[in-house]
Amino acid sequence: MLDPEPLAGQVAIVTGGGAGIGGGVSRLLARAGALVVLNDIDADWAEQARTDIEAAGGRVEVVLGDIREPATVERLRDAALAAGGADVLVNNVGDYRPSTTFLRSTEEEWRALHAINFEHVLRVTHAVLPSMIERGRGSIVNVSTVEALRGIPGCPVYSAYNAAIIAFTKSLAVDVARKGVRVNAIAPDMANTPQTTYEAKLRDRDPALIGSWVPLARFGEPDDYAKVVLFLAGAASSYVTGHLIPVDGGTTAASGWYGRADGRGWTNLPDGA
Repeated sequence: MLDPEPLAGQVAIVTGGGAGIGGGVSRLLARAGALVVLNDIDADWAEQARTDIEAAGGRVEVVLGDIREPATVERLRDAALAAGGADVLVNNVGDYRPSTTFLRSTEEEWRALHAINFEHVLRVTHAVLPSMIERGRGSIVNVSTVEALRGIPGCPVYSAYNAAIIAFTKSLAVDVARKGVRVNAIAPDMANTPQTTYEAKLRDRDPALIGSWVPLARFGEPDDYAKVVLFLAGAASSYVTGHLIPVDGGTTAASGWYGRADGRGWTNLPDGA
């Protein structure tokens, strides 16, 4: 029998844990028994997550604030320490905006993308890791993107910082493995979230075309990503560290192949798809 609460008695930090992928993660980790220390910049999303978690019998502490700001990171760390110290850290926050072609981009935009995609991952991890090492246990899960594994038109700087998350994950995993801490990452694609909605992806196109874009023929929901984070957070993955798991419905494996709109096989020339 699988443990219905594999994180019972543990403390899990989730950044951007109010909605979207982070919202799915915070709710699922709470259902798995963890006390979730949830950070979000949006008070409404954070409060809705608190309401949902507590209604389901879970426990949550909310730390409102911009994770790009060192003061928010300090409050997040202190909240976890007050609860006994973080056993799980999920670095979830990221954003592709502002996005533009590289030659039109500015250094100000580079700095903005660095802050929202990579810098806070370093800062939060640096703040939380010492207590994990001191207690000889911990699991860190970083959220990158499949766009770090392939070329993405118009977003080269965003892609580069997410590739940095993957490199950081692998190297840190080796660095802290003997200290009892595991570090892994997921790479989402095709997520139906408030930032990348089902409707925005379709843009009035036929929903039947989803099967042309995604081998599993549907968009991902927050719980799809959260389940993989839960696996990486808990004892089920006790011999897994330094790895990236694409959670993408098969888009990385397809690597440029698209299902024909008429359902008759596949094409790498997706006219009409």
